Formats: sequence, C-alpha cells, structure tokens
Amino acid sequence: MTSSFLFLATVFLAAAVIAVPFFQRLGLGSVLGYLIAGVVIAPILAWLGVDAVAISHIAEFGVVMMLFLVGLELEPAKLWRLRGPILGVGGAQVLITAFVMMATGMVFGLDWRMGLALGLALALSSTAIVLQTLNEKNQLGTPTGQNSFSVLLFQDVAVIPILAALPFLAHPGGFASDHASTGDGHGNDGGGHGEDHGSASDALFDLTTMLPAWGQAMVSVAVIAGIVVAGRFLLRPVFRTVARTRIRELFTAVALLIVVGIAFLMGAIGLSAALGTFIAGVVLADSEYRHELEGDIEPFKGLLLGLFFITVGAQINFAILLAEPLVIAALLVGLVALKAAVVYALGTIIRLEQGNRITFALLLAQGGEFAFVLFGFMISEDVLPRSITERFTLVVALSMVVTPLLLMFNEMVIQPRLKAETAPRAEDRPDDENAVIIAGFGRVGTVITRFLLGQGIQATVLDNNPDQVEFMRRFGMKSFYGDPSRVDLLNSAGAGAARLLIVAVDDPGEAVKIVETARKNFPHLKIVARAKGRTDALSLTRAGAEGVVRETFDGALMIARQSLEMLGVKPYAARRAANKFKDYDLELLKEQIRSDFDNVDEAERIRRVRAIVDELESLFVQDSQSGKEALRDTWVNNPNAEDR
Repeated sequence: MTSSFLFLATVFLAAAVIAVPFFQRLGLGSVLGYLIAGVVIAPILAWLGVDAVAISHIAEFGVVMMLFLVGLELEPAKLWRLRGPILGVGGAQVLITAFVMMATGMVFGLDWRMGLALGLALALSSTAIVLQTLNEKNQLGTPTGQNSFSVLLFQDVAVIPILAALPFLAHPGGFASDHASTGDGHGNDGGGHGEDHGSASDALFDLTTMLPAWGQAMVSVAVIAGIVVAGRFLLRPVFRTVARTRIRELFTAVALLIVVGIAFLMGAIGLSAALGTFIAGVVLADSEYRHELEGDIEPFKGLLLGLFFITVGAQINFAILLAEPLVIAALLVGLVALKAAVVYALGTIIRLEQGNRITFALLLAQGGEFAFVLFGFMISEDVLPRSITERFTLVVALSMVVTPLLLMFNEMVIQPRLKAETAPRAEDRPDDENAVIIAGFGRVGTVITRFLLGQGIQATVLDNNPDQVEFMRRFGMKSFYGDPSRVDLLNSAGAGAARLLIVAVDDPGEAVKIVETARKNFPHLKIVARAKGRTDALSLTRAGAEGVVRETFDGALMIARQSLEMLGVKPYAARRAANKFKDYDLELLKEQIRSDFDNVDEAERIRRVRAIVDELESLFVQDSQSGKEALRDTWVNNPNAEDR
C-alpha cells in the first residue's frame, strides 16, 4: 500500500468528514456536501495527477448497490402495482423530454440526429441524487417518491436501447478533430466516463459478441431468468448454511459476492448491472435474510455513493465555466426548467397534489450519471463533437450541484405555503414498517407473536438463529434473520417508524445490548424486555427499558398464589395478596435504581429497602384483620370476577 494511495484516501475521507456534517447542519443535505467537497479537493487531485474519471468508475458501483437495496424494499407484488407508473410515467418522461430537447436543439442549429442524441442523454436523471434525497427525508413511500422511483427505473432500463440506437445517429462525415484530441483525466475529456456500470464495452468477457440479435436477446432473457430462479430457490439454502457458521463477515462476503457477481454477469451480456441487481433485490425482498443483507450492503453503498458525488464535484471544468459563464448558465437554466416543466405536466396528468407535483418536478430536473456514459459513447461513435459534450458534461455536473439547493428552497419556502403532503401516508408505507418489533423468536418470542397476531397486530420479528426463522416462516409468521443488537438491522426492520420493541432473547447480556442500542438510536421507541431474574431486570431498566418482565418472578408468584388457594385461602384474597406483593416488589426494584442514581451509601440503601419491606408486612397484617369475607364470598360465587 503506497504512501500516495494513503494520502489520497486521507484527502477524500477528510473532505467528506468536514463538508458533509457542515452542510447537513445548514439543512442542505449530504449530497451537496459531497459535491462541494469534490470541488474543493479538485486542485489537489490535479496536483497529484489523479484521474477523477477513473475513480468515478469504481464509485459508480454505489449506484448498483443502491438499486439492489431498493429492490429489497419492493416485493414482486408491490413492483407489479407500480407497472403503470414505470411504463406510463417513466416512458412518457423520457420520450417527451428527448423530443422537446431535440426540437430545441434544431431551433439553435443542431442536426436532428445530434439533437435527438443530446435529448436522450439529458432526459435521464440522477438515480443516486434522487434516491439518496428521498431516503434521507423518508419520502420514498410517498406518492412523489414512488413516481420518482418509477421514472428512474424506466430510465435505467432505457439506457440499453439508447446505447444500441446511438450508432445509427452517427454523423456521416465524423468529427476528425475529436479523434486527435485527448482529455486531461479530470473531466475535461468531454464526458469520457466510458461505459457505466454494466455496459458492454467495459465487460471483461463479452458473451454476446459473436451472436446475432436474436441470439443476444435469448441470452439476455436466459440470464435474467437464471437470476430470478437462483434468487428464489438457490440463495436461501446458501444463506442458511452461511448463517449457521455465525461468522458475520462471511455473510457480508456472500452479500457482496451476489451484487458483484450479478453486476459482472449483466455487463458480460451488455445489460445494465443496476438493472440486474435490482431484479435480484426484488426476488429476495420476501426472504428472511433481507434485513441482514440490507445491513451488510448499506455501509459499502454509502461510502461508494459519497465517493461518486465527490468525483462529480471534482470533474467540474472551471476553465469552460470561466470562459463562457453566460452560455453555461443559460444551458443550465434551460435544462432544469425544461425537464421540470415536462415532469410537472406529467404530475398534473396523474393527479398529484400541487405541492407534490413541484417536488416531483424538482427531484428529476437534473441531468444523470448515465449522461456521462452516453457522452463518452457519442464521441467514440461520432454522434456529437467534443465541443458540445464538454459543455453539457459541465452542465449536467452543475445541475447535480443545484438540485439540493432547489429542493431546500422548495422545502423551506414553497411547501409551507402550499401545505403539501410530505410524510408517507399509512397506505404508502412499506409493508413491514409494523408498529411492533420483536427481538428473539424462541419460546417466549413465539408466544408473544402468536398473541399479537390473535389481536390483529402485525410484528416484525428478528432472530439470529436461521433454523428457527425458517421453521416459523413455514407457519406464516413474518420473521427475519439477523443480529437484533445491530443498529443497521434495527433501522432496516423499521425501528425508525415502529412504536414498540419487545426484547425476548434468552441471553441477558445480549438483551441489555439490544436495549442500549435501541434506546441510543431510536429514543422514541417504547421497550419491553424479558429478564431472567432481579439482577437482569435491574440491568435492563438501567439500559433504558420502560417495562421489564422477570420470568422467574412471575412464575414463582403464580405458584405462591395457587399455594394459598390450596391452603384454603379464598381465590380473591390470594389474587389480591399476589398483586400487592408484586406492586411492592416492583417499587423495591425502582428504589434500588433510584438509589443508584442518587449515589446513596450502603446504609441508606438498606434503610430504604427495609422501610418498603416493613410497609408490605404491615399491609398484609391489616388485610388479614380487615374482615372482607363478604367480598371474598362474592369472588367465589361470581365466575366472572377474574375478569374484573
């Protein structure tokens, strides 16, 4: 590992650590923070001779991982419900935007082929920016979020036919000057990002080169079908085998292998890697290992997306911006305004509320990362001259920078006036954002789950025993594999929207760890925890559990109550004595905790406990002398008294 690599890593990480929290605090979002960080470190990269474009190729894999995670959130039935927005809204957005831009280009003197090619590239929006923004604001489940995602998914699929059609739009005479020029490796190569994640030209092995068109289509269909079949029938046994090893990093390695392997395979047949991993995610969406996969992939996705945004900021060509500021500004305003107008019109057609239409339009108004791919391909195929792609590469990058600013203005100025719906409605939330999460699916957790289901309450259950999870799934109980003490797993399971966490694991130490994690990261959650005895109950209460149930205490108290009845004590009196003993024992437990917080000495602690015990004994004596025989007889004669 060379010193230059370590220095470069230090520069990227330091830029992100400084810029992102600052912009988050200002309410501008993490995306703008990453972009500005890239702008700031661009001179350092130039001084080091670092090719920001080459780094962006690696970073773009974060988009592939993001689509995999989005797929995990969409079960096949839910995706089928979105077929209308995907084909209708998504198709209309790409076609209308492309043809409007082609017409605009022809007005300014472009050939129709150049105008169409430019329009197709600029019709695409940034999957990374839009989905990151929706996730940060918890709006992916809103009508705006669902329609935005549908458009982005269609755009991702549309890249494949666009790449296939571009050679037919080549300029007859070519652009000889372009072939003689070279870029500088920092974004001045006219968008020479090369092929993006999953395009055919950067695949190490091309399985379709020697095949006719129909053969390529058959191979593509076969590969996609293979992904679906493998995800449905082969991956679960693999996950189960790996889970039994209890080696967390091995599960992470398998998750990465799936994403990287599918990306490579899709690239080898000339299809989008993002599309392939998205399909795999959808297939695995109803798997019990879904949340564990999300937790393992999420950190890699976040780092790579952050790196991608930094490289976009680093590639902004300030030489062109300073040389032609008015031209670039006009192109930028024109791009954002035209795309926003088209999307706003589509939002009107599908009857989104006015506030949601504005958000929908601004979310998709920027250029996308796939535009860089298409610009590089256009140069190599003589579709557009380098002078045009250089300017529009800059315009697309700048549109990514201004998008967070436009969304902030929309959120702070426009939406408050319109009072638009911004939070997910109940019917739009993901299916497994249940109000209750149960950690632990053994004997106790199973009883709790069955009881709640009988009351019509759905619960998301987490357990790190793959055999137990699989067994309970056979009976239709919704359970997922994973370690409930991991904050990323709790977050994926919907802890941010849940109301109650029930900790039913058998290991007292693990239970305390789960409670501490949940209390620290999800302070709104109410927590009920299972404890074996008094010591565990104290530890769980100190960790932040509002309710603690001691399995030995409740069982012992039930035995004591039945013992009283067998000794001739009336049922009501036995029940009353047991309840009173339970109340005072709980008060004793609370007093022990208060003593800890008050830092009292041992003598004072003993005095407080002795006072509570004396009070309890005094009450028992009073009860025995109070002469409540009439009430006790009523208890015996009334079979429904237990219910009161």
